[in-house]
Amino acid sequence: MERVRTRLLNAAAALNSAGVPYAVAGGNAVALWVSRVDESAVRNTQDVDVLVRRADFDRARAALESAGFTYRHVAGIDAFLDSATAKPRDAVHVVFAMERVRPHEPACNPDVTESEDAGLYRVLSLAALVQFKLTAFWDKDRVHLRDLIGVGLVDAGWLSRLPTPLAERLRQLLETPDG
Repeated sequence: MERVRTRLLNAAAALNSAGVPYAVAGGNAVALWVSRVDESAVRNTQDVDVLVRRADFDRARAALESAGFTYRHVAGIDAFLDSATAKPRDAVHVVFAMERVRPHEPACNPDVTESEDAGLYRVLSLAALVQFKLTAFWDKDRVHLRDLIGVGLVDAGWLSRLPTPLAERLRQLLETPDG
């Protein structure tokens, strides 16, 4: 857990120093939001997901490599590992803002501007994070969304604020809180 936090802070510091717009997404963003309500409900994650614009990728890559990260493109993912021998799942993963990860997804990822200052790094706003998780909707995304629901950050009031495909996904989670 401490290695993940160090990885997150090192990546954020490098991107901040280089002036690269970004937002922390994924499990670390969920953990931050959940911790604001109930620290005991925080779930650990082993990677760091960072949202950047494709136009800023070369600058982000240079910043992360100058901070000691090793770049790898693995299984369609741009990853920055702690070292050349590190595992890709223990890395900083780049997710591109305003793009779909998979062509069939119902929405694009949010922009990095849909974020807020969380102290040592920028994090997706709660609304952008919910959209991000509902769009990807992998098993881990559904678990993360249930964590946000479980601490009361997301509820049925969100249904009217979401596009239909995302609202239907959220409705499914609200109706099956235990999976």
